[in-house]
Amino acid sequence: MRTVELAAEPAPISLDLDRTALIVVDMQNAFASPGGMLDLAGIDVRPARDAIANASFVCEAARVAHVPVFYLTIGYPPDLSTAGGVDSPNPQKELALCLMRERPELRGKLLTFGTWDFAIVDELAPEPGDVVIVKSRYSGFHGTDLDSVLRGRGVRNLLMVGIASNVCVESTLRDAYFLEYWPVMVADATMAAGPAEIQAATLYNVKTFFGWIASSEDVATALKGAA
Repeated sequence: MRTVELAAEPAPISLDLDRTALIVVDMQNAFASPGGMLDLAGIDVRPARDAIANASFVCEAARVAHVPVFYLTIGYPPDLSTAGGVDSPNPQKELALCLMRERPELRGKLLTFGTWDFAIVDELAPEPGDVVIVKSRYSGFHGTDLDSVLRGRGVRNLLMVGIASNVCVESTLRDAYFLEYWPVMVADATMAAGPAEIQAATLYNVKTFFGWIASSEDVATALKGAA
């Protein structure tokens, strides 16, 4: 057992690093890069630069501490067969699907397998040994084998970074909580899709009802101290 005490809100939390994983949520060009889907939708992606840098810092510390790194990416095949049919609300609410429907010139270009928009940002490219899981809904647990893979490795604690904090990160974190994981959102390694008050509301929700929040510096310090 490799137990560390992580400075967090609303209170410190003890983590057994042998039962901990880092989840990198949707750090894709669609959400983090100028010219990506969020940017095309008019959402400010400039805060993503700091989130990427801090997430990279945490990823490096996790690998040094031999904490497994899992990447989640959201996307669809060109035929959109996993996007949901007429009985699903997903095509009416998921932003990439809405934009591709409304703007014909974008069809097949947003969150579509094999496109630049779908790709993980270069600064956070997965390394050998990392696990990449593709999803078609906001939560990383919906319709994927994430839960079974984590349980197969004995993981119970999740450190979470990514974009958007108020959409896919929080959706995945809430499901993790419902599945009896202990989730920690690395606050400055996330970005909200929306104004600053949205990020504040998400962090309040997480630390009050669903888990813990911590800084990238505190997480990296805890991880490196146990390496």
